Amino acid sequence: MIIKNNTTKLLVTLSFLLILPFVQKQWFNLYSLNINDISFYSNLYYLSGAICPSLVYINSLKNYTYYKFNNDKIQSIKVIKGKRLLFLVAINLIFLSYLIADYIYINFNLILNLFLEGINVPKPDIPQLSFFIFLISILLIFKKSRFLLKKIILINFILISLSLWHLQINNISVDDQFYIYRYFGLNDLNLINLFILVAIEILFYTWSFLSYKTNLSDWIVPKPQKGDAIPFLNIFIFYFFIIIYYSILT
Repeated sequence: MIIKNNTTKLLVTLSFLLILPFVQKQWFNLYSLNINDISFYSNLYYLSGAICPSLVYINSLKNYTYYKFNNDKIQSIKVIKGKRLLFLVAINLIFLSYLIADYIYINFNLILNLFLEGINVPKPDIPQLSFFIFLISILLIFKKSRFLLKKIILINFILISLSLWHLQINNISVDDQFYIYRYFGLNDLNLINLFILVAIEILFYTWSFLSYKTNLSDWIVPKPQKGDAIPFLNIFIFYFFIIIYYSILT
């Protein structure tokens, strides 16, 4: 029954995401008729930019944050330990911490360049970046601070999405004064925002698996089973529809 209800909610959400951009385009057409005046449809169109990011926040916080794994699998002969586990932990923790630090800096840089001209946050040098990576790594180790950090990441996604929405509505071009310009190999800035978040989601899930309960204190982790791939599949399906949403909207 729970699985059926979750599937129904997911289908409703995904269907809504496919319909929403067409509705927004109609609001935009009505807004364009009186583009110089503040009207109901202009406000509605502006506010509609927060709908999709809010859905991402709610869905990710509910389904891609508080992971639980089967404790019985630790009794399995197939385990990861020793140097292999050290390598996996180090690589996952460093890459995840770097992505989070870089993602938060993108947000600060976007907001300051858009709304607070003349105030520039310098790009962190190697010692500063190393410090931020170390600090984030410490926060990821502890469960409560890890969940708090995930909420900050999702709020960061919303703020970047709204900033990009403001850029799009006001036809503001992105040049090299914006830090996100370094990712400009993609034409759609929304896709850049999504791909970074998806990478964080995948690494966050992997880290949740590695650090689950006493795995690291015991320095032994069971090898992933087929069922452990389901969250990966859910992440890809959900964000695939988010990509379709932004593709239709664009």
